[in-house]
Amino acid sequence: MESVYDVLQERGYIAQVSHEEEIREYLSKPGATFYIGFDPTADSLHVGHFVQLMVMARLQRAGHRPIALLGGGTGMIGDPSGRTDLRKVMTVETIEHNVEEFKKQMEKFIDFSDGKAIMANNADWLLPLNYIEFIREIGSQFSVNRMLAAEAYKQRLERGLTFLEFNYMLLQAYDFLELYRRYDCRLQLGGDDQWSNILAGVDLVRRKEQGKAFGMTMTLLTTSTGEKMGKTVGGAVWLDPDKLKPYDFYQYWRNIDDADVIRCLKLLTFLPMEEISAYAELEGEELNAVKEKLAYEVTKIIHGPEIADEVDQAAKAIFSGAGSAANMPEVKFAASDQNRPLLDLLTEGKIIPSRSEGRRLIQQKGLVLNDKLIEDFDYVLNEGDIVDNAVIIRKGKKRYYRLFFTEG
Repeated sequence: MESVYDVLQERGYIAQVSHEEEIREYLSKPGATFYIGFDPTADSLHVGHFVQLMVMARLQRAGHRPIALLGGGTGMIGDPSGRTDLRKVMTVETIEHNVEEFKKQMEKFIDFSDGKAIMANNADWLLPLNYIEFIREIGSQFSVNRMLAAEAYKQRLERGLTFLEFNYMLLQAYDFLELYRRYDCRLQLGGDDQWSNILAGVDLVRRKEQGKAFGMTMTLLTTSTGEKMGKTVGGAVWLDPDKLKPYDFYQYWRNIDDADVIRCLKLLTFLPMEEISAYAELEGEELNAVKEKLAYEVTKIIHGPEIADEVDQAAKAIFSGAGSAANMPEVKFAASDQNRPLLDLLTEGKIIPSRSEGRRLIQQKGLVLNDKLIEDFDYVLNEGDIVDNAVIIRKGKKRYYRLFFTEG
């Protein structure tokens, strides 16, 4: 039978490993305990967490025990990795609220029943720490020179790195030590930008406990050009339906570049590799059906099959010209805004980035209001355009939006 390590490797999840042969052996039999940390910097997980959640789900399906470590303690400091500035310091109440929201979303991926997985919060052991004892026991194991050489710190030194953030690596390493002691957890996973922090934890466990500890990083979700995926005109691609409507979530994946669709199928769905390999042979217009498959599968994982069916049908109906506006992205305006130029409304609603982009769209015959092609740069809505306090905008060939005008 194919090992889960080989599955992760074949699908492109693995970026770096600390002890490859030992990790292979550790994962070769059911019962390995591993963890991934999630700092609650927002009240929802986003697409940047997706790859790690999929890896947790795959390892659990292979018989291993995940620990989802919520950073109720480390969230009070903030990870400097990948940051050019200091994270905003959050209140205890905000952190606790965000932790609860994370729990709800993780349960869509991980089965926490009957001890099959553990959800822990590092506030349980970090907040009661005695600083002097911690520095004596843990700080003495770290070389400042080695820490400053870590990528997470190097990129911040020129702009300024606070002592508060400088502690982060010690605390994340201490998390691994604590989980090793409590649950015999021997493997830490994380995004590839966490490599330095993960190695620090591996080294700390081996120094303090003379135990076997390993680290593995997951590939970051990027486009074929190397840019991070996960941004829309309205902001991040959140997993919470209250922060990003399921229809918008579906459309994000439906509209990704052709070059990215196969990689996303490998990383973000449970479709078998045989099926994905067949899709990889397609090109051009044939890839549209593959993108619909990707959008459906990803939406099903995050929002459930019923919602996935609903938005899939709505999208196909809209593209065929027969759909309603019920599941379109909706932008709200005051009723008085009806008298403003259309391009101003589209810019304010972040449907287009600027008026100049709107003019270019009109020149290319790519802006449609209801069923009417817009050709006037200064077009203003009239009463005949507005039905049930709303109008439908089509941008380009595929993207539909609903402008809704409210009283008061």
